[in-house]
Amino acid sequence: MLRRSLSALCLALLLCAPAGRAAARRPGWQVAVADQASRRVLVLQSAEELMAYRGPDRLPVVWSWSADRAPELADLAPARSWTNPDEVKSRVRQGRRYLLTTASGGLAAVVETVTGRIHWAEDLGAAVNPHSIELLPDGNVAVVASAGGWVRLYAASQGPRAAAFAEFPLAGAHGVHWDGRSGLLRVLGDSALTALRVGGTPAAPTLTAVRSTPLPGPGGHDLAPVLAAPGRFWVSTSAGLWTYDPAADRFTPVHLADPAAERDVKSVGDEPGRTGRLLTVTPDPAGPCAWCTSVLTLHRPEGARTLRGTQLYKARWWGGAWGGH
Repeated sequence: MLRRSLSALCLALLLCAPAGRAAARRPGWQVAVADQASRRVLVLQSAEELMAYRGPDRLPVVWSWSADRAPELADLAPARSWTNPDEVKSRVRQGRRYLLTTASGGLAAVVETVTGRIHWAEDLGAAVNPHSIELLPDGNVAVVASAGGWVRLYAASQGPRAAAFAEFPLAGAHGVHWDGRSGLLRVLGDSALTALRVGGTPAAPTLTAVRSTPLPGPGGHDLAPVLAAPGRFWVSTSAGLWTYDPAADRFTPVHLADPAAERDVKSVGDEPGRTGRLLTVTPDPAGPCAWCTSVLTLHRPEGARTLRGTQLYKARWWGGAWGGH
């Protein structure tokens, strides 16, 4: 118990430290993964430490979370709803860091990392396949569901089980991101990237389409801010990787050292405060399942790390700011 308390304190100090100071104390940013094998979100060591790790055959885990171990979520049947976690994000709001996560089994949750307190959670049902999630500055929560074909903005600011929501139809909804620079909610579907205006009140929000841009290829999957170029976004499709510039309303292809690494990217992002190093996850044909992998892949410079026994769906830098904030 003492070790766990000390670990939580160290993590709290690290997560709450200013970015510049934290970066000066460590080689780089930590990496968070959605591991479907252990049914956990794992925060791992930095990329440099992962690449150099030569210790025992165990995961270098700094922090972890599972709905299976959260008593506050017992009413949402995590044994079913937490099946196959498929999203992991970090956000900072009002000085507190939150884990944002979804699972194909139906669960969507926002969890304060230091205390474990549930800001908001809901079981949306396995039939809709929740695929990504976003926390807005007012405390409301947006969720996209690929099989449901929608994005919903829940009035989560009203309480941890707030059920009221605004809904916008979006075929194959896979990605969602709050764009702090423009004040728009950007959502990614099978064939279009759409910008939504949030209206109404926190208790009764509304969603209105501002612009919808066709994707350069089918199968939109991941949407994330380009931290090295604020205002632009990473977009992955079934066959390619792109950046999107809202000012020009234009997609630009991204070319990696291995062209195969550009296809079927489940998650992509550049390291916060660094020099453009990319972290991606793509399914491994020889891996543990058709849609997952046990390998973290880095680009610019290239690198790979196999995490034995894992079934990774997404991996992200454990950063936390909204694009433009």
